[in-house]
Amino acid sequence: MFGAHGRMGSEVVKAVQGAADTELVAGIDAADEREKVRGADVVVDFTHPDVVMDNLRWLAANGIHAVVGTSGFDDAKTAELRDILAQHPGVNVLIAPNFGIAAVLMMNFAAKAAPYFDSTEIIELHHPNKADAPSGTAYRTAELISQARANAGTEPMPDATTSEIDGARGAEVGGVRVHALRIQGMIAHQEVVFGTHGETLTIRHDSMNRESFMPGVLLGVRSVGDLPEQLTVGLEPLLGL
Repeated sequence: MFGAHGRMGSEVVKAVQGAADTELVAGIDAADEREKVRGADVVVDFTHPDVVMDNLRWLAANGIHAVVGTSGFDDAKTAELRDILAQHPGVNVLIAPNFGIAAVLMMNFAAKAAPYFDSTEIIELHHPNKADAPSGTAYRTAELISQARANAGTEPMPDATTSEIDGARGAEVGGVRVHALRIQGMIAHQEVVFGTHGETLTIRHDSMNRESFMPGVLLGVRSVGDLPEQLTVGLEPLLGL
């Protein structure tokens, strides 16, 4: 476990130790301790966007599969990781923007709904200690919505804004506006708001605690070595979605 003392990492440690079919080799928090995980089949990484790529290079070079919950994977990082893995056949990596089963279903439902509405925007709400914005879940949801709209030939979203304070309309991911809130007392929450003439639809997911992510993490740990692709993004293939 990389990031074992963090909020998510400590939950993963407990989950692995509590499962009958998994064994914790080592839980570490510093790069100079990575040697302790040699011999592990899989390393789970919940660290920081600034260090995750170095961790994955090291794991690939040492023939260890990885399950990654660290955020910040844009197209450039994903492409770089594919190049790294191509140099190390037999090593697989699963990157999951969200390990909550309900969150994965929320993203799946959002992609299905997207072509039927003129407008779609995303609001994600997290605790103020989160390092990246927007969240990996929101970024991935926007990608899925954008792809679904493109596949269906949906018209661009209407927006007459010509004057705004920088950031007032949020970030844009694939043509989808994403708004990030950082609120004390929250864990991880997301709303996807759809609208068309005369009706709206809101799909919302709430994680009440970090334990809710553990079934998805353990599913990734059990499955990553058998995945058909070296790099898999999202839990959807593992859930048959």
